[in-house]
Amino acid sequence: MSKLLQDDTILLRALEPEDLDILYEWENDTDLWKYGSSLSPFSRFALRQYLVYAQQDIYQTKQLRLMIVLRENNQRIGTVDLYDFDPFHGRAGVGILLDTKYRNQGYGSKSLELLEEYAFNFLKLHQLYAFIPEQNIASIRLFKKVGFQHTATLKEWVSLQHTYVDVIVMQKFNTKKIDKFYA
Repeated sequence: MSKLLQDDTILLRALEPEDLDILYEWENDTDLWKYGSSLSPFSRFALRQYLVYAQQDIYQTKQLRLMIVLRENNQRIGTVDLYDFDPFHGRAGVGILLDTKYRNQGYGSKSLELLEEYAFNFLKLHQLYAFIPEQNIASIRLFKKVGFQHTATLKEWVSLQHTYVDVIVMQKFNTKKIDKFYA
């Protein structure tokens, strides 16, 4: 296996059919909905179809979700996503979900660093970005920790608990010179 999507502690791997139960648990945790785009529960059937769809190429689906796995015991602890993948403009959105038991232990920053390495060095992207509700202080702190910068604020962008809240736009640029046509 390539060392591109792993370090000594974690690895990022493609989704497998065996991930259905843990994805079902995470995707239906209504406490997490306020920070993402979920507005309704996911059925096992819908997630099973998603797992089939997720096996397609990022250039077809314009997204990639990877499972975050602890190397020492193969424990699945979360997911990282590239979404709205735009190879022409060299950018993609980034999302991360960590199981609450594994937060504040460095796994989030390691996962984002591995995803960034893949996005910048393998996919040759120019930038990564994230939209984070301003109340999600932990995520803002996490993205800043790995070098993302607050570049814009979208006023009253999302509805959260019967009020509209601002969303922070965070970006990180690939500082290496890329010739995406000849690399």
